[in-house]
Amino acid sequence: MLKNFVKAVPPEEEELKKELHEQRDALAAYQMKIKEAKLPVMVIFEGWGAAGKGSTVGKVIKNIDPRFFRVIPMAPPTATDKRYPFLYRYLLEIPEAGKFTFFDTYWMEEVTNGVLSGEYDEETYKRRINSINTAERSLHDNGYLIVKFFFQISRKEQKKRLDALAADKDTSWRVSDRDLLQNRNYKKTMDVFDRYLEDTNRSVAPWYIIDAKDRKWAELQVLRFLNQSIDTALKNKALAAPILQNIFPLEPIPKLADIELKGKEIPEITYKEELKRLQKELGELHNKLYRRKIPVIIAYEGWDAAGKGGNIKRITEALDPRGYEVHPIASPEPHEKARHFLWRFWTRLPKDGHIAVFDRTWYGRVMVERLEGFCSENDWQRAYNEMNEFEKELSDWGAVIIKFWVQIDNQTQLERFTDRQNTPEKQWKITDEDWRNRDKWPQYEEAVNEMLQKTNTSFAPWHILESVDKKYARIKALHIVIDAIKKACDEK
Repeated sequence: MLKNFVKAVPPEEEELKKELHEQRDALAAYQMKIKEAKLPVMVIFEGWGAAGKGSTVGKVIKNIDPRFFRVIPMAPPTATDKRYPFLYRYLLEIPEAGKFTFFDTYWMEEVTNGVLSGEYDEETYKRRINSINTAERSLHDNGYLIVKFFFQISRKEQKKRLDALAADKDTSWRVSDRDLLQNRNYKKTMDVFDRYLEDTNRSVAPWYIIDAKDRKWAELQVLRFLNQSIDTALKNKALAAPILQNIFPLEPIPKLADIELKGKEIPEITYKEELKRLQKELGELHNKLYRRKIPVIIAYEGWDAAGKGGNIKRITEALDPRGYEVHPIASPEPHEKARHFLWRFWTRLPKDGHIAVFDRTWYGRVMVERLEGFCSENDWQRAYNEMNEFEKELSDWGAVIIKFWVQIDNQTQLERFTDRQNTPEKQWKITDEDWRNRDKWPQYEEAVNEMLQKTNTSFAPWHILESVDKKYARIKALHIVIDAIKKACDEK
């Protein structure tokens, strides 16, 4: 893209000033429109050191309401950042619906620096590109506008600017070793930039190359492309995103009606002995996975009153409290609802070596949200693939993903609901919503069966916990967690 870049001819000075004024006013007007339409806008500035990204951001935001945008300068990843998935620190910063976020560099800089420094081999580079393209497509499909600018200047122009900055004691700090290295190795760096731009130039998030030699002309180019992009996104907002075909290997799994619940019991004395033995083993494994920096994600779904809480308790009793966190997932808060539906789960991921336990999960999208009308049919139909992509990203990071469906029959649920309602110290566990959901048992069963069939991947399989006897389900869960962690430690 850079090698074939043809510079556009800028307008004459007076015409340029006039159009700049018009485009600034247009952006201010569009800001109100994106607020009304609840359109989240990500504007990403990349380019050569000293190309003028920062100063252009400052000019672009000058005439819009500061209550509805943020400017995020993405620094190189810290040691703590590197303990999370690659996408983690970037997705944390995505804007809420109806707001802008302007990024002074985003994930391009980390990837290209990784290639130039030799930290990334070819396989790592390709994996990062796939992660970025997948993330940008998913953001687009969930209503985000992504506008990406690359600021292009010649080697001679960059050298001139770097020398000028270095000569002034008040600006010399802005010249980094990386900027100087870029200029010394301009051709090699441009080859890496060019490949990245080609590999991530997609219709859902295209690149706009900005001729950045003249700063006013650079600002006008940015405003033109940004305003055009917002106008197109507002016109397309009502259109449904395509539902993509699943590309991940799926494993067969029985339907709920075919799961045998009878005979899945354990004697009390056996339960106590096994619980003690397995919890001891899990505690020892927790130390091992911490030392080997293996993240573990345990996700619980199941019928109301199936015994998820007690099951989680028997697992966490065995763990070092400094190395795990349990996330009870309820309805999304307003700031969560205003973002991509997976955002609130990205924000709760564990560091490597730690364990995150989710009491209810991202699968609410294809169960509660689907059946209660909290999202569109297109939203939940797309979500199967988006959740598989999410879990694949975590698996490629090295996470052990264990997903439990806690299964009981209709009669057992009724008995437990009745017991909760009639026992004062248990009444807090039962709500009117639980009874309403129970009335929709057939619809939920259909939704769960579809969920299990479409998301039972080889890298994040579902495990059914037969929980008419809660003790049986607890022991089974401990066995599954221990086996999964053992396998990961052996492979590590």
